[in-house]
Amino acid sequence: MKALALVSALLAQTPAVGSSPAPAGPARNTLKQPMNEPQVVWASLSPQERASFITGDAGLPLKDRLLRVSERFLGTPYVHSPLGEGSGVDPDPTFRLDAVDCLTFVEQALAMSLATAEPEVTGVLERLRYASSPTYEDRNHLMEAQWLPNNQRKGFLADVTRRYGGEDTVRVQKTLTAVTWTSRSSLALGLPKTRQPRGTYSLDMIPLERVMAHARKVPSGTILVVLREDLPLKATRVTHLGFVVQKGKRTWLRHARRGVDGNGRVVDEDLETFLARNAKYDKWKVSGVSLYEPRRPDSGGGELVRSP
Repeated sequence: MKALALVSALLAQTPAVGSSPAPAGPARNTLKQPMNEPQVVWASLSPQERASFITGDAGLPLKDRLLRVSERFLGTPYVHSPLGEGSGVDPDPTFRLDAVDCLTFVEQALAMSLATAEPEVTGVLERLRYASSPTYEDRNHLMEAQWLPNNQRKGFLADVTRRYGGEDTVRVQKTLTAVTWTSRSSLALGLPKTRQPRGTYSLDMIPLERVMAHARKVPSGTILVVLREDLPLKATRVTHLGFVVQKGKRTWLRHARRGVDGNGRVVDEDLETFLARNAKYDKWKVSGVSLYEPRRPDSGGGELVRSP
């Protein structure tokens, strides 16, 4: 749907309308791959092969599972907003492995890593994507107001920005008002007024120019969230996310990159290169990053749920 494509651009790693364009040339020229792409990606596996992989990895620590699961997404095509509710406002499928955007890549990799068996995956994904019920209106559309706080409350995430950013960490906010919900990008979400979040949401952030000073301390599997400056008519400051990967003497970002000319895909990109490109966006400036540690929920509100 055209409106949903517009909204999904908020979580795409390219400038918003009016921003400086990404450097010219094929996306692959700006990437440095620390690992070979796996010969067998998720989309090419049968359901039985996928189930065997998930069950066989069930005993590994979560960080190791995340690296193995997310690696099998490398090369997967980037598509705007590929997941939905299967019907209604967004009839896209509720689960698919042949295409991802930056958010659904992280969500599906998390769900597949947290599940101990293949039948659990869709239930875990549902808990990550929705506040309580799997409906469009109850989806975690906005990162600061919904996705991050809801998944911290459920026990799936812990904010570790200050742990690794130390004294360079600053506290920033995103405020949603009635005016925010008059903009075209906000209205494109199609949320009724009763479901439009209002209020001020706070985040810890490492300023863009200080990220590389702390990058090597950040463990592989940590979720890196990109924040831009707060604009009153934008419903979010978060425009991208992916997984930190430590390889050799460099730090990488494993993420679904939108790319140019429709050739976006999941890549491992040198983090310094990624940040340098982000620093060039001058219309909606990138402010910094936040860091979140994926966790296995305890027996409380974030328990893993099997789909019927």
